[in-house]
Amino acid sequence: MTVMRLYWMPRTRSMRALWLLEEAGCPYERVLVDLSTGAQSTPEYRRVNPMAKVPALVDGEAVVAESGAICAYVADRFPEAGLAPPVGDPARGRYLQWLFFSAGCVDPAFSERMNGWTTDSAATGWGSFDRVFAVLEEALADAGNRGGWILGERFSAADVLLGIDLHYGMDIIGVVPRRPAFEEYVRRCLDRPAFQRALAIDAAGA
Repeated sequence: MTVMRLYWMPRTRSMRALWLLEEAGCPYERVLVDLSTGAQSTPEYRRVNPMAKVPALVDGEAVVAESGAICAYVADRFPEAGLAPPVGDPARGRYLQWLFFSAGCVDPAFSERMNGWTTDSAATGWGSFDRVFAVLEEALADAGNRGGWILGERFSAADVLLGIDLHYGMDIIGVVPRRPAFEEYVRRCLDRPAFQRALAIDAAGA
């Protein structure tokens, strides 16, 4: 059996893929892409990810870049881990919504706030920073009454993306306001053994 290879770098969006892979419990190996030496720009790596970014995943003949896509791929690749509602499950609709919310709304909202952009909420796909986090706060406050995760009692790959987003936004760059729904959600994420393993791997850099 071919073991999946995760191309990664510590303290990057690779953390999303690391956590998801640890949750899935599947065998994988890590291949360090040292951004400080320009390893991401070599012709060999550009064949894996033309954007010259990390992470990227190679699983036999399947090649996946973009951290959200990697999380979605692994969750579907290992259904026994229960990280994604299956096709046909009504919960899959909301799962996909929140899975895409990270890249489609949270990431640009971070850029808006950190770069001091003035946005037209009717024209931008994410609306505005304030709207993104008001919507997320409402959803997580409701989730807290239904089991604690974005889908209620069911932890999923969407929680990996949103959990990392909020941990990064509150605890690392400090742009996300500390609201009870966010702090309780991140605390639940940090309590997960798989998240702790991923954090340890990221801190060790190996």
